[in-house]
Formats: sequence, structure tokens, C-alpha cells
Amino acid sequence: MSDTSAATLPPCPECSSEYTYEMPPLIVCPECAHEFSADSADASASEGSEPTIVDSVGNALADGDTVTITKTLKVKGAQQPLKAGTKVRGIRLNFDAGTGQEDHNIDCRIDGFGAMKLKPAVVKKV
Repeated sequence: MSDTSAATLPPCPECSSEYTYEMPPLIVCPECAHEFSADSADASASEGSEPTIVDSVGNALADGDTVTITKTLKVKGAQQPLKAGTKVRGIRLNFDAGTGQEDHNIDCRIDGFGAMKLKPAVVKKV
């Protein structure tokens, strides 16, 4: 009985493991411990366009969102660090950052600092 249900479950979207199991209402991957819903797995498999960029706590980000910086960042060439808790309004997502900055997917303008590129791992959606 478990073999037939395992054959119908989608693979893990994080690590592509085929050994997922159902723990209602979620599907769980035993290899990476990622939990996802069957609806989100179907939607991500059917879309296939651009990848989703998520913040440090797993919320999906979109263009125009407001985020806060989660930890103090030293900015090269600036006299002061960028403090944790600073709000950044109107972000733009950059899926192909290019030229050695593949992980800096957020383009934004910060008051007092100017234009910046941020990693999604250091921001949290408001």
C-alpha cells in the first residue's frame, strides 16, 4: 500500500529526492527535512519559469516588497555599518545577477547609503 502512494508523491523540490512521504497536510523529505504541500509542488512543476527567491525565514519575495535587514552588515567604503532592523522599501529581484554576484539577488536603494545589492539570506519580509 505504501509503494503505490510513494509512486504518486512528487520528488522533493529542494534536493530532488524521490523518497518523500506524506504527513498530512504536508509532504516531507527524509533526506533534507524539507516540508512542502502537494499544491505548491504541482504549481512549481507546472510553472518552470523563474526560480523563487526567499528571505532568511522562508517567505517568498516579490518586486516592490518591503524588507528589514536581519543582521548588521559592514559596507565596503562606508564609514558606518548597515544596522540590523533597517527597513528597505521597494526592492527589485534580480534573477541573473551576473558578474560574480550570483547570490546578491536583491537590488534596492537604502536611505543614507544609496544603491545596494543584498543577499536574500540577510533580509526578512515585513
